[in-house]
Amino acid sequence: MLIELVDLALTAKQAHWNVSGMWFRQLHTQLDVLADDLRLWSDDVAERLTTIGVAADARVETVAARTPFASFPSGSIDSTKVASLIVERLEKVVENNQTRIAKLGVVDLVTQELVIGITGGLQKQEWMFAAEQPGRPA
Repeated sequence: MLIELVDLALTAKQAHWNVSGMWFRQLHTQLDVLADDLRLWSDDVAERLTTIGVAADARVETVAARTPFASFPSGSIDSTKVASLIVERLEKVVENNQTRIAKLGVVDLVTQELVIGITGGLQKQEWMFAAEQPGRPA
């Protein structure tokens, strides 16, 4: 989960810097909020890992080697494409977290609660970015 959150935070900033087109201003601002949330959540996850005796590892090489996400496009990217790319990634983390939540309920309720809270925030962000896509219900 830490790898996914760090990757997504970096992706949100990449998109923030390079979004262009019709929805530039709105997405530029929204991507900054997402990146801030993701950095806070990744810090919470890393601190929880350390608390339970697992070394947190989100070094660049670790994130690059273990991320489940395809590479985000480089350069300028049209605002009409950004929202769908971000939604795809958010959906993947939410899906993975549903599995994590089920498994954690058996062994660690405190960590499960953390993952549930983060998942709620991810779902809210997913809903907000989905609303940016023409023809997709929010």
